[in-house]
Amino acid sequence: MSVALPASKPRLDVQLCAPRGFCAGVVRAIDAVEQALLIYGPPVYVRHEIVHNKYVVEGLRRKGAVFVDELSQVPPTGAPVIFSAHGVPKSVPAEAGERKLFAIDATCPLVTKVHREAEVHHRRGRTIVLVGHAGHPEVVGTMGQLPDGAVFLVETMEDVASLSPADPENLAYVTQTTLSVDDTREIVDALRQRFPRIAAPHKEDICYATTNRQEAVKAVAARVDAMIVVGSPNSSNSQRLKEVAERAGCPVSRLVLRAADIDWSLFGNIRSLAVTAGASAPEILVEEIIDAFAARYDVHVETVSTADESVFFPLPRELRGKAAE
Repeated sequence: MSVALPASKPRLDVQLCAPRGFCAGVVRAIDAVEQALLIYGPPVYVRHEIVHNKYVVEGLRRKGAVFVDELSQVPPTGAPVIFSAHGVPKSVPAEAGERKLFAIDATCPLVTKVHREAEVHHRRGRTIVLVGHAGHPEVVGTMGQLPDGAVFLVETMEDVASLSPADPENLAYVTQTTLSVDDTREIVDALRQRFPRIAAPHKEDICYATTNRQEAVKAVAARVDAMIVVGSPNSSNSQRLKEVAERAGCPVSRLVLRAADIDWSLFGNIRSLAVTAGASAPEILVEEIIDAFAARYDVHVETVSTADESVFFPLPRELRGKAAE
């Protein structure tokens, strides 16, 4: 009597994009919460999600971090209150100071750079044009560095066309750090065409990690059957990676947080897959998703690297000496 052998799994070639996952600003922000918990013990209050990733946030919550939307939700306390990597309006540290809260600013230094640029232009009498997405915490924080009316937000080419500043000869632009490089270039070109004297940043505002991850996606998107971007739906840089893959010619591009979120009906007949991760997605979730495919396919993984990253940001100064101890 013969025994039927299980059918062999189909081969799947996986192109693993590099760089991917955590950037230096995200590492710094998460480390700030973890170090504060180690040094001061729970609770440690965090205004907004420290980074846009549910897995990371839930992990920190289990360790004793308490996430709040506004400082008004923080009781009178001597416990640390940490501001997220996305940055905050000036009104937030001012409120923390009035309440004598122990505030620790974990804003990414590259976001702080944009804040300082905007302030310098404002002091020089220029009106600021901010290229970004309305309502994103980083945009709210950047606009909140200056008085009401000092910043015009543009999201689209149509916004550029309808822009009507009081002094068109005295403008400067800055951008959100997590935008699509290509989309932003089009909008900036349109701004320069309408306002030839508009002042530009001394160095590109879109951060190195956003740019590098998008370039890695472009390198593989057209030669695979599908792309998975590991990240949260509310992560701007992760959403942009999905859009970049689609624009570069990938037939199926999906943003997923975890393996349980994969819609397998979209990946039934693929022979090649690219995997990347947004700057706030931990590597453990990348491994989890590759393992999920390995349960269904004979997976062969190749890393495709387009850049090396060695950027490091030190902890906020309030934690440096304590962390060393």
